[in-house]
Amino acid sequence: MNPKSILFLSLIYAFIVKLFTRQLNLDLPADIIALSLPLFGLFLTIFKPSSQDWEGLRSDLFYIILAWFIICILEVFNPAGASVDGWLREIVPVALIPLLIVTLSLLALRTNKDLNKFLIVIIGLSTAAALYGAKQLHFGLSTGDQRFLDQGGSITHLLWGRLRVFSIYSEAAQFGSSQAHIGLLSLILALGPFNKKIKILLFICSALMFYGMLISGTRGAFFAVISGGLIAILLSKKFKVLFLGGIVGICFVCFLKFTTIGNGNYNIYRFRSALNPDDPSLNVRFNSQKLLRDYMDSRPLGGGLGVIGYYGMKYNSDKFLSKVQPDSYWVKIWAMTGIVGFVIWFGMMTFILGKCCGIVWKIEDEALRVKGIAITSGIGGILFCSYGNEIMNTIPSSIIIYMSWVLVYKMPKIDRDIRENKFIAV
Repeated sequence: MNPKSILFLSLIYAFIVKLFTRQLNLDLPADIIALSLPLFGLFLTIFKPSSQDWEGLRSDLFYIILAWFIICILEVFNPAGASVDGWLREIVPVALIPLLIVTLSLLALRTNKDLNKFLIVIIGLSTAAALYGAKQLHFGLSTGDQRFLDQGGSITHLLWGRLRVFSIYSEAAQFGSSQAHIGLLSLILALGPFNKKIKILLFICSALMFYGMLISGTRGAFFAVISGGLIAILLSKKFKVLFLGGIVGICFVCFLKFTTIGNGNYNIYRFRSALNPDDPSLNVRFNSQKLLRDYMDSRPLGGGLGVIGYYGMKYNSDKFLSKVQPDSYWVKIWAMTGIVGFVIWFGMMTFILGKCCGIVWKIEDEALRVKGIAITSGIGGILFCSYGNEIMNTIPSSIIIYMSWVLVYKMPKIDRDIRENKFIAV
């Protein structure tokens, strides 16, 4: 009956749901369950109002996400005439789950202990996912994993006889991007002012997750590392770190772009192709976007929620947009809500990212600031990585990002509490 426990249960569920449904051959409505858990948590806050931080809702983050939810509600009246069934299913991951998770997090999360618990859960489960992915590659697939490939997953996960590892996630792109996200977060924490045992453990977890990223064959994960790493370097406020980090980043890009070292390893070769402008897969995406641009020029409000992607094929098969693969969350938002909706959405996302950077910049406690840098770099990494794949709209990355926003917004209060406790101790 604890709303905070329900929130963390939602986070754990987001990681393990695909593992269980795949192994047990169950067809569960994952989004509906992901919706019902925080909804139940909000009902609990009504019955236990005295234990919740209701003042937490007086935040621009809450109003921003609420405004986006209202915009998505109004999309049911989109003149393009998309199916209401498609709109009803699409609004759940696009607007309703973000609103519920952000609201419940603002009410329930408030202490450094909550922040630490969040980091332990996401690093622990992501490391377990990396180990399971290594098991898939080196020791073979389980019956459920093989069934996933046999039922159509092999089209995108078996390329030239090579397995794109998907671990416990819905597919390889989500696995690789999430591994890049949490791997970078762990690496930043490992460089922080923590005890030696924790730093060693974090380095090991980070290495395992970067390996998971590599064997996923997900090229978009490269941009999560680069953009997130750049944000982390800028927030460090240390010229030496900024200079050395920039040099390392440039050398890493040049290594991938201008050499063929490691091409004998398929995973490195595929990862390197992210920087190849002539890559056939990349050009297919550019051609799809050009096709969409010609169609969207006369549709500033888009085609409506649920008109593109999986729900587009299922509920709006008569629409032109349903026949185009978005291959990007940015493109999907643009197709559904038009240039008007995309500008609003992108403005909200960059405002939240900028606000998080501003908050972390002012944190005084060194350990807390490193945690803030790690979480904020992950937020930025997943946002820009979502240009290449539909990442931040898919669990577990979506739940992690929504909770990350709130935890960074709570850091000024956590910072004050830490400093007050240190003063009292002295």
